[in-house]
Amino acid sequence: MTRVLAIDLGGTNLRAAHTGDVGALTPQVREPAPQNLDAFVARVRALATGGEAEALGLAVPGLVQGSVCRWIPNLPWLDGVDMAALFPNLRVAVGNDAQIALLAEAAQGAAKGVSDAILLAIGTGIGSAVLANGRIVAGAHGGACSFGWASADIKDHGEDRSGWLERVASGRALDALAAQIGLADSRQLIEAAKAGDLAAQTSLEVPARQLGTALAGAVGLLDPGVILVSGGLADALDVIAPPLLAALRRQLPPHLRGIELKPGKFGSRAGLIGAALAGQAGSGWRQIR
Repeated sequence: MTRVLAIDLGGTNLRAAHTGDVGALTPQVREPAPQNLDAFVARVRALATGGEAEALGLAVPGLVQGSVCRWIPNLPWLDGVDMAALFPNLRVAVGNDAQIALLAEAAQGAAKGVSDAILLAIGTGIGSAVLANGRIVAGAHGGACSFGWASADIKDHGEDRSGWLERVASGRALDALAAQIGLADSRQLIEAAKAGDLAAQTSLEVPARQLGTALAGAVGLLDPGVILVSGGLADALDVIAPPLLAALRRQLPPHLRGIELKPGKFGSRAGLIGAALAGQAGSGWRQIR
């Protein structure tokens, strides 16, 4: 079995692990993300050498086309970088972090055995990915399923850095809602809502309905077997699911209203597990079955 260095690279942290002889992940490394390309290259080479890696599976928070990072908003020093050219001694598989996370869930997790699924990774921002007929969709330019850019507000003027849904229902939006009722951040808001705090539950209801309304369009277009939610909002699924599903079902025909909404199996580990699977599969990693 190919020895893989798996890396889940975020705007804040880098997680890494190696696959052993039987494919299992070694204990992972978690450290601050590199601040520039030279530091990133040096760290990857050190990790690859230390684990005797033959392949690299890499998840990044942005747009990827083939092995080239096209647009990584929180790590702009990666823009335009070809990972295969950067690490010629490793077989490289690189992808958007939500797509990589869906690979893990489809191959071994909550979407195993399902041919069609949507994954929403709702943390600081909103990442998303689609599994269609057993294959993770990339699109013409690698940017398919950028669901954070969905809009259910015709009056919104848009902006270059983030889409409407991300601005109203991501962790950043929930941080702002938390501040309005005297809480520190979205995590406290979710904890208060789960504990039965009426103000917190009311604050979460509007973004949940906005999320459900926008999501109805994706369900109508794709007819997925399941919708997976990962990231921080997965912890609040029992609170947000009722208003989200009510809003979603209002916008769908009867035969699509039974869609299942559930958390991913792997939580924050999905990106790392998916990176390991992508590294094993190589350039064809999007084909699940």
